[in-house]
Amino acid sequence: MNFKRIIIAGTRSGVGKTTISTGIMAALSNMGLKVQGFKVGPDYIDPSYHVLATGRSSRNLDTFLLSPEMVLEVFEKTASQAYIAVVEGVMGLYDGRKGSGFNSSSTAGIARLLAAPVLLIVDATSIGQSVAAEVLGYKALDPKVNLAGVILNKVSSDSHFELLRETIEDKTGIPVVGCFKRGALPTFPSRHLGLIPAVEQQGLKNIIEELAAVITANIDLAKIIKIATTDMPFSIRPSKYFIEAKAQFHEKIPIAVARDAAFNFYYQDSLEYLEALGAELIPFSPLEDTYLPEKISAVYIGGGFPEIFLEKLAANKPILEDLRRRVINGMPVYAECGGLMYLTQQITDLDGCNWPMAGIIPASCIMQNKLVGLGYREAILLNNNLFGNKGDKVKGHEFHYSALIKDKNDLSAAYIWKVNGSVRYDGYASNNVLASYLHLHFLGNQKAAKNFLKACKDYSRR
Repeated sequence: MNFKRIIIAGTRSGVGKTTISTGIMAALSNMGLKVQGFKVGPDYIDPSYHVLATGRSSRNLDTFLLSPEMVLEVFEKTASQAYIAVVEGVMGLYDGRKGSGFNSSSTAGIARLLAAPVLLIVDATSIGQSVAAEVLGYKALDPKVNLAGVILNKVSSDSHFELLRETIEDKTGIPVVGCFKRGALPTFPSRHLGLIPAVEQQGLKNIIEELAAVITANIDLAKIIKIATTDMPFSIRPSKYFIEAKAQFHEKIPIAVARDAAFNFYYQDSLEYLEALGAELIPFSPLEDTYLPEKISAVYIGGGFPEIFLEKLAANKPILEDLRRRVINGMPVYAECGGLMYLTQQITDLDGCNWPMAGIIPASCIMQNKLVGLGYREAILLNNNLFGNKGDKVKGHEFHYSALIKDKNDLSAAYIWKVNGSVRYDGYASNNVLASYLHLHFLGNQKAAKNFLKACKDYSRR
């Protein structure tokens, strides 16, 4: 069986991938089709837009966080339930992890793995016939990548479009399936880490509907569906990792998971892998709830933007006190990035104001005006903790504008890793608490996931 599938790539970042990909998903959904969205790479925010466009959870496809076999399983188990899969790329088509070649951790690498045709978005600003050389270069760099169509963005006029279309189709043989004049596409609001997550925005659904109308008027959707109906074979294989996971634990392990506007960075398949292992994920809001859910075995606080909600988070003292009490009683707590910030003594905002947080980690967090950490990481556990034993390895990704400042020099870090030849220590681990800037995908860190759930299970039996 072949899935209808298409990848929306760009020549570089900033050409309109998220806007156009989300719009195509919404336009196809408005045709009554069941659309499954995907995002290449570790990004959390773009998939939140896909959810509004399709009504379905979007999935991340990343060959650093997951093995190629895991990526295929993630794709197969969800794409097979939809009429068409639309995959939004990352950065430029061939951009990936440094030193890994242009097919690893890149949109091109995912295109080859999925045997999926690619639509290339080209920024038409200040370019004429030379556009054919640009498109031809992307086609020729890797002949195994099926560059099947071009979308032109920021075209200046009808005559400009005709010039570009005729040149591309004549010189490369690749069809132009649509174009947008400069300023035609609605814009999504952004801030320091890129687009604002969909969960924070009122009225975003209306913008996406407006975008779908613009897409429908300017892109040949029938041609996209035809391109997506590829002859390249892609067979369904039996599920492996999720079925194997269900044999690990035979009882439900209730875990409270922070889910609100401040904390919403989770990989859907990572959560589903925990559920396959036996976790019962119970959402709670550090912004709105005054207490954690009762009868839980652990707390999981993912990433997000706590710095945007500092006043409200600090004012919700009952839940901060409840969290501290449960930690003292030995409950396992795992936190990533924004969750790490929430567990510190305080967060200092860009105006220099200090906001008290949970006070579980003997450190403070200070917001910075520049990027502090970005990139894939292979980390080593410094000591025994919730994820395993000293020397065990995990893989993840960090992206943050805050810095952790120790209150004591002997703060027990969670991990050690190398960045550009230098050694770096990250996070905090002590007894039943593990927190760091590292975002993990539990499907790609199965040993850590199982050890975490074992610790939760042990706590519940006390």
